[in-house]
Amino acid sequence: MARATKLATKPALATFASEIAAPREQGRALALGELDEHVGYFARRFQVWIFQDLLKALASADIRISHYSVLVIIKANPGLAQSEIADAVGIEPARLVRILDELERRGWIERMRSASDRRSHALFLTTDGQKAFERIKRLARQHEDNVIAKVGAAKYKSLLKILKEIGNGFKADA
Repeated sequence: MARATKLATKPALATFASEIAAPREQGRALALGELDEHVGYFARRFQVWIFQDLLKALASADIRISHYSVLVIIKANPGLAQSEIADAVGIEPARLVRILDELERRGWIERMRSASDRRSHALFLTTDGQKAFERIKRLARQHEDNVIAKVGAAKYKSLLKILKEIGNGFKADA
């Protein structure tokens, strides 16, 4: 006499495959399951779009987003120390050194020994750096205009306000 097994049996492969292979209705959105309740999923999707658009905008200046961010901080804070820039942009000091080397090679920034701490460098835009920055700033502004067109002016203002509040909260926690 054959013994009954307690193991569940798998449905036949053909039945399973036919169930998952059924075509979705045209125009019906793909179900996201649990992802539909995850802020990180949507934040990441938006961030990817934002970065791709900004990369495209900055391409004619042959500059990366990280380089642009560093130029913006130096422009807004002439004489700032490297460590403060690394903190402001949120990158490791070793990576910042490579970025600064590249910006210096292009003739856009100048490192000067700090008068108060000879171990530290104060950073400034050069005249060529000022000119390059103005062009790059216009490209970045075009990108922001694309973002506004994509999400709408009111949502853009709200989103920027919320992200600033959240970002400032994370700085305090660090």
